[in-house]
Amino acid sequence: MMRACAIRVRGVVQGVGFRPFVYRLARANTLAGWVLNGPDGLEIRLEGASEGVDAFLRDLREEAPPAASIAAIDIRPTAPSGLREFVIRESRRDDSPTAAVSPDLATCPSCLRELFEPGDRRYRYPYINCTDCGPRFSIVLGLPYDRAHTTMASWPMEESCAREYHDPLSRRFHAQPIACAACGPHYRVEHGEDAIAGDASIHRAAELLCRGAIVALKGLGGYHLACDARNPAAVSRLRARKYRKEKPFALMARTLEIAGRLAVLTPEAESLLASPAAPIVLARGRVHLPHVAPDSGELGIMLPYTPLHHLLFAAGAPDVLVMTSANRSSEPIAYEDADARERLAGLADAFAIGERPIARRVEDSIVRCGPRGPMILRRGRGYAPAAVAEIPAARAVLAVGGDLKNAVTLVVAGQAYVSQHIGDLEQYEARRALGVTVRDLLAIYGVPADELLVAHDRHPEYRSTAYAHELGAADRCPVQHHRAHVASVLAERGAWQRRVLGVSFDGAGYGDDGTIWGGEFFVGSVDGGLDRVAHLRPASLIGGDAAACHPVQAAAGFMAQIEGLPDLAGAPFDFPSRHGAAERLLRAGVRVVPTTSAGRLFDAAAALLGFVRPVTFEGQAAMWLEQLARESPAVEPYPFPFVEGELDWRPLLRGVVEDRLRGRDRYRIARAFQTAVAVGLRDAARGLCRTHGLDVVVASGGVFQNALLLEECSPLIESEGLEFWMNHAVPPNDGGISLGQAALAAFRACTSSRSR
Repeated sequence: MMRACAIRVRGVVQGVGFRPFVYRLARANTLAGWVLNGPDGLEIRLEGASEGVDAFLRDLREEAPPAASIAAIDIRPTAPSGLREFVIRESRRDDSPTAAVSPDLATCPSCLRELFEPGDRRYRYPYINCTDCGPRFSIVLGLPYDRAHTTMASWPMEESCAREYHDPLSRRFHAQPIACAACGPHYRVEHGEDAIAGDASIHRAAELLCRGAIVALKGLGGYHLACDARNPAAVSRLRARKYRKEKPFALMARTLEIAGRLAVLTPEAESLLASPAAPIVLARGRVHLPHVAPDSGELGIMLPYTPLHHLLFAAGAPDVLVMTSANRSSEPIAYEDADARERLAGLADAFAIGERPIARRVEDSIVRCGPRGPMILRRGRGYAPAAVAEIPAARAVLAVGGDLKNAVTLVVAGQAYVSQHIGDLEQYEARRALGVTVRDLLAIYGVPADELLVAHDRHPEYRSTAYAHELGAADRCPVQHHRAHVASVLAERGAWQRRVLGVSFDGAGYGDDGTIWGGEFFVGSVDGGLDRVAHLRPASLIGGDAAACHPVQAAAGFMAQIEGLPDLAGAPFDFPSRHGAAERLLRAGVRVVPTTSAGRLFDAAAALLGFVRPVTFEGQAAMWLEQLARESPAVEPYPFPFVEGELDWRPLLRGVVEDRLRGRDRYRIARAFQTAVAVGLRDAARGLCRTHGLDVVVASGGVFQNALLLEECSPLIESEGLEFWMNHAVPPNDGGISLGQAALAAFRACTSSRSR
């Protein structure tokens, strides 16, 4: 019995070897028809025996290429038209493409074998790749994903590459970046007046790294600064040149075995490290590298993911390298050669420059394996710009995120594409990168800016808000910061009507009442709106954003409500003069605003335990506090009562002060503080869920990056018979709020009376 059907496959299905897979699958089942890359995915026409069609449809999803990610398969019966063979047709583009662009992928095992096989024609070629690996998003200029629309368009294929490219049975069939030493780009190393090309350049770079030099390496999505991680002098020079005082550096280990000697790797962490995404994975350190990760018990480790990395290690480079974004602190990563030479001139001793242009900067992704599974902390290479949700939007929506850890979301034909990490918009280069990223996404997906619904934060002074107004879109939708955090979790799950208790704990966000929020509880849904029903007890935020940089200044705004305090300038607290200056501002009522910020509460506790210096990167004091707490066994928590819609931190901080005066171990005080927050969250969730008839708690916001807090609060909440949901596809920090903004804007909940 003959059957025919038209099939449409959506998701990451272009540039990942899906067409040759379909070709082989159709031939194996003796089916006729065709396959092509269409504007919104893969289009297939099948004709043949019914049992062959059934087998094809079964294996289409189950045996898909490893780099593919199928979002949906639509099948429509059609009438047979007498097709006699199965072919791969040329790509087709209509008005507005919506096919997902594949993220950049780590070198696959097959290419790695060829890279070090002396008889292979791509032996030691630093741009080896195939349909299972290599650059994608970082080289694509437009859709459909064909070579003419990539930065490889300038390199015509020689005969052997062309033969592989056109052979449906080859692993390199339509691998758009395909190249070899005879026809493709190469690397060279510039060191002082010397410029060395070819294989010798790799050996020179490895030699320089062994000698303690800092080398700028051009990778998939930008340049890295690399040096020997076990050479304290080299790492110290790198810190001084980057103006990066204490923030931990990422490491690249030559092998998984070496990575396991550096940190405690769970099977899940090992799987992530070896995955095609190859992110930086945060794990508890086995070794102490104070110059790499000061005051931190965690190390961020990744494995080699480009042929260049593998060649460097094979050439004798140190087996553990610091591998950090090539920039000065807080700036976006350098990715264009001329800009890199200019911006990195005082940072790098040498440059390893590849000839293949990078279309857009894409930083490394950062993932932590926590008690609730993998948590993405920075979304970049290996993950961006894959679709993370299907949002039923009637039109294209652009959400421009916040000012810190900025990332944007574009919703096209219901698919929500979250961009790579852009950065902190206080930096001019990051603001420029925001504009480039938005123009990039709109161009790739053919969306006119004036047809967008633009979602942005409600903060009137955010730079992202100003950018939203500059876009010239016909319709804009402001979304409150903490509602966006909660909505990002619901968007990941497609839970539009589900009523939940949303908990958003972070540093700061503009509240409905003009004060600074950051410890909020909401009840409702994306569809129906999110009502604020409870919060932390308000404290005073003194000096605006400066309080986030000086924990003692944050502490002044909390301690003013606690009676009978000792002189905090004296032992054992030893607060510096900045605390007294903050107290004077508070008494004068100058630059003081109410805040419910959970982030500042953690800063205040850190100050009371000894973190009295300014922070040098966001979240440093809270990370320091968590590290202290991890050194203690479980202890009884301080009281943190939930009364009449407020979590009252006064008994909590009073307990910290009293125990410090008694000389209690700081580690145990920190643990009692952390556990108190977990218990307070449990008590608030239990009471609010009972009052409002809810059974799901949704948690998001930067405070929930605290792994110890999650380890303690999530089982406590679940022990009350409640479900606990949190982010997985996007970060819980501000890198994920654009997804929540897009969801709320699409449902117009942001303009309803219920969400105001």
